Amino acid sequence: MKKSLVFLALCLAAFAAPAFATPGEVPEGGTLREMPMQGLGAGSRLLGDFRGKPLIINVWASYCPPCLAEMGSLERLSKRYGKQFNVIGISIDDYPERAQAFLTQAKTSFPHFIDRQLALENMLGANRIPLTVLVDADGKVLHKVFGAKEWDSPETVEAIRKAFGLRM
Repeated sequence: MKKSLVFLALCLAAFAAPAFATPGEVPEGGTLREMPMQGLGAGSRLLGDFRGKPLIINVWASYCPPCLAEMGSLERLSKRYGKQFNVIGISIDDYPERAQAFLTQAKTSFPHFIDRQLALENMLGANRIPLTVLVDADGKVLHKVFGAKEWDSPETVEAIRKAFGLRM
């Protein structure tokens, strides 16, 4: 009983804690740096390979229930609007096999990468997850969204359309 109360207190404290910048974080309005990304199930790529088209980056972990909860809506968003922007996932798991098991359960088709060295996590500012980052075609961070969302809801799709300046 005592351990569960301590765990609950820590969870609530972490949730209520103010957000601090991560080392090397690119803030909204800044441009993402080039970064190699180790593929999960697909080949490795450079972050810059996704320039030229708006990008939605979702940062997740296998131990994060809200991360799994929003994956279905990200998949639907990717399938419906994938011609207008890219969607990628970044796992911050330490163990690729755990990340792979999460992806098997999530059943997504967009590319996922793993960040075991914290480079992407820090650059994106993922001091809490899930984090979704909207990036323009030139690599500029437009908006960061913390917490799980229904990414294919009409309101969210409209916000994405406005952020990217797209017709959808």
